[in-house]
Amino acid sequence: MSGYREAYEKWKRDFAQDAATQAELAAIADNEKEIEDRFYTSLSFGTAGMRGVLGAGDNRMNVYNVRKATRALADYIRRQEGAARRGVVIAYDSRRMSAEFARETALVLAANGVKAWLFPSLRPVPVLSFAVRYLGATAGVVITASHNPPQYNGYKVYWEDGAQMAPERADEVLALMRGLDFDACLPMDEAAALAQGLLEYVQDEVDDAYIERVKTLSVRPELLREQGGSLKIVYTPLHGSGNVPVRRVLREVGVTQLLVVPEQEAPDPDFPTVRVPNPEEPDTFRLAIALADREGADAAFATDPDCDRLGVATRGPDGKFVLLTGNQIGCLLLDYILSSRAENGTLPSNGAAVKSIVSTEMARRIASAYGVEMIDTLTGFKFIAEQIQRFEQTGEKTFLFGFEESYGYLSSTFVRDKDAVNASLLVTELALYLKTQGKTLWDRLEALRARYGCSVERVTSVSLPGKDGVARMRGMMESLRREPPRRIADLAVRAVRDYRSGLRTQDGESRPMGLPASDVLYYELEGGSWFCVRPSGTEPKIKLYVNAFADAQPQADALADAIGRAAQELLA
Repeated sequence: MSGYREAYEKWKRDFAQDAATQAELAAIADNEKEIEDRFYTSLSFGTAGMRGVLGAGDNRMNVYNVRKATRALADYIRRQEGAARRGVVIAYDSRRMSAEFARETALVLAANGVKAWLFPSLRPVPVLSFAVRYLGATAGVVITASHNPPQYNGYKVYWEDGAQMAPERADEVLALMRGLDFDACLPMDEAAALAQGLLEYVQDEVDDAYIERVKTLSVRPELLREQGGSLKIVYTPLHGSGNVPVRRVLREVGVTQLLVVPEQEAPDPDFPTVRVPNPEEPDTFRLAIALADREGADAAFATDPDCDRLGVATRGPDGKFVLLTGNQIGCLLLDYILSSRAENGTLPSNGAAVKSIVSTEMARRIASAYGVEMIDTLTGFKFIAEQIQRFEQTGEKTFLFGFEESYGYLSSTFVRDKDAVNASLLVTELALYLKTQGKTLWDRLEALRARYGCSVERVTSVSLPGKDGVARMRGMMESLRREPPRRIADLAVRAVRDYRSGLRTQDGESRPMGLPASDVLYYELEGGSWFCVRPSGTEPKIKLYVNAFADAQPQADALADAIGRAAQELLA
């Protein structure tokens, strides 16, 4: 009997009393491929925790894997003096089983002597990150699969600084998890946990404190107070956790014309109005743009289910709505923060901004114009959070802004993950500031292009699902390392950055880059363009990133398309 079959039969024995699990296992009894996919491996636990399709099996998100991960986390926490008393804050979004997984997390922690702080209803990622620091907790957990399709859920772990768990800590938790049996991961009775002070529900005080801190991020608060009523915004939380905090913070700073897409307001784990609840997808904005057109709105916003990502649509030159990319939003916010602070005399001499390596190089040109250093990190907001922590410890830099091309932005230090509530406030303020000048977000973007050059970014993916997908991804990356391309789309490859080896190679000479190891290949092209190949850390696919520079927009678009096609051919 194969290993995955043995695991399948073990689940049938171990969970014989769980009628729902037994029924699910029985339904796939004759589907060998499905059994293999569910049991050939265990769901991985990495720096982003766990994420996977809901269902029975070692390679699925279910209550048993949640319990096992939580018991491992509890064991890790108990190794550190006083950490168990400080506890773990737990939040969840609107996905299937999110509330149930959150409760199980709290009660397994309690069963192992670790205090659990549980939010009584859904909350966004940035509120959880804030709460960990506000409550002085040791760690945090968010039950979410972010922007993935409805059949997914996940388990994200944060540490005491409010950032996602560092790789070395995640590795230790994973090692502990692998040594556990399911019957060693049972929850405590809720009434007993409450009576013993091992379970406590988070009070409204945390939400109030978070909202007050977000309001301090306004660059021109007087503008919002005096003219906030003149701006009309359409907002959709995409059936997720952003509805309450986004609406609240905008209302409290003076925005009176905020219209919510009614079909997408209520939490719904099926996300019935969209293909996937991802603000990067044009379909996601279909209802919001329709409402914005009917109401004559200035802009439309969308946040994903855990409200760490913000998408924005603005009126283009023809008056029709255009969906901005994450890079465009990042550059608009960076420019607004830096130009405003330069104007009012609050731009520090040691200012720094941070972006991921796959985000647009246009941001570096903007930062340089204001004497601000742009620092690159690996993909993952935890690495931006690490820079914030380093700045605080050393005092060498003042953090001003961080972003990733995947619609993640942060201008605060009291949250250590991307924050769509923060970003919603800043984009609203920028849109209002421009409206007072008779301009739009698109007009501002055109002005940035005129000053810094036309930058076009493309992100595509090659999906590789199933057991063979991982092996195929590895094969593709190894092939590129063995035979690196010398030209792409008639552009010479000036240098190759291999983030696994940590070396940048140009003209046969290799130098270290000083970043942690990661399975990423980055190709610098002549003229300032580049493309990057990166296996996803959360989904079974390889991502291709392209950034093309040209003097005019049509040429930049054509060049980005050509580089993208050539990069796809490399992986064929």
